[in-house]
Amino acid sequence: MRHVAIVGSGPAGYYTAETLQKADDIAVDVIDRLPVPYGLIRTGVAPDHQSIKAVSRRYEGTALTDNVRFVGHVSVGTDVTIDELAGLYDAVILATGAPNDRPLDIPGADLPGVIGSAAFVGWYNGHPDFADLNPPLGAPGVVVIGNGNVALDVARILAKTPGEFAGSDIVAHARDALAGSAVRHIQILGRRGPHQIAMTPKELGELGHLERASPRVDPADLPPEGDDALLEPGMRKSVTHLRSFAANPVAKPVTIDFDFFAMPVAIEGDGRVQRVIVERTTLDADLTSHGTGETYALDAGLVISCIGYQTPPIPGVPYEHGRGRFASDEGRILPGLYAVGWARRGPSGTIGTNKPDGARIGEMVLEDIGRGAGKAGRPGLDALLASRDVTPVTFRDWRRIEEAEVAAALDGRPREKFTSVEAMLTALGR
Repeated sequence: MRHVAIVGSGPAGYYTAETLQKADDIAVDVIDRLPVPYGLIRTGVAPDHQSIKAVSRRYEGTALTDNVRFVGHVSVGTDVTIDELAGLYDAVILATGAPNDRPLDIPGADLPGVIGSAAFVGWYNGHPDFADLNPPLGAPGVVVIGNGNVALDVARILAKTPGEFAGSDIVAHARDALAGSAVRHIQILGRRGPHQIAMTPKELGELGHLERASPRVDPADLPPEGDDALLEPGMRKSVTHLRSFAANPVAKPVTIDFDFFAMPVAIEGDGRVQRVIVERTTLDADLTSHGTGETYALDAGLVISCIGYQTPPIPGVPYEHGRGRFASDEGRILPGLYAVGWARRGPSGTIGTNKPDGARIGEMVLEDIGRGAGKAGRPGLDALLASRDVTPVTFRDWRRIEEAEVAAALDGRPREKFTSVEAMLTALGR
């Protein structure tokens, strides 16, 4: 029997497990520190994008196969080390994603009221690490830094009415806080221009259909319309949305302003965020942005940085600090140790990008380990955890947690997600 451990139960982890479980004579353990699986599908995808979350049913099909096991509520590094896993399994695959915010390296970034997108998204999605975040929503101005889909998700969630969350799985504490929000002006800052955004047409188009919020673009920021012909089709559709926002401004109580060629250089305030100092930028021939020296201030009680993510290092595992990911040769870190998904390539691509990545790493592992080395695998892990009084959460346990969340849902919501590990374990009678 060959034994493989996958650390992380998000898309990359389960796509890899899907490839591995098709092989003969193999047992795959998917280990996660939380009692619930699916990683960013549960706590990263916007709660009003339920169609995207439906991909978890595919992962469930893999999880229910005889040779794949979910080992939840087990912390690698605390309950068991990487070296111990390497001694028990023929291969260990790190599928930990990139859950940490890339730091915003400007003066004032440590002021209360400056929040990274991982924390803010985790807050409204019910991640136990961020359930107590309590973001300040009492001022009218919010600055969102970044020109990707996460910035759009953040702006959209801030702008929606309570009724627009019908059918979503936004958690109660976020729903209630947003219902009483004083936010009226949301400014999305991007260092470069409309042709350099990383925003997809669907997410941009959603902003044009919000009940109380209107997206706005300064026509002067848009390049000549003929230049759009040089863009790939998806980007061209995105820029078409921006042109529509510029040409058809609508008066609504909440504004979402796209501020292009704008670089935050400092955050100021007396004990908390009160304003963001922004410098105008220009692009050189290779599309690198440079400050022009012209600055202005934006009033804000909350700043949300959506500038990217990084994988947290693990002691003893080679790491690329500049890129925020594990150091690997196309996925091979050390003999018997691999990385997949964002842990391998950095925070790039969509959920679907992890499917071919997982398949490739899975095939690589199968080729490398051959028929296995006769290691202890599952029985060895179970004995080790039992000796440390660690009781893992199984996939059957997760289904009981899920059933309890669905039973607790009100107002047509698909579930009322538990936002603490204690609540999840209570649902299991622990």
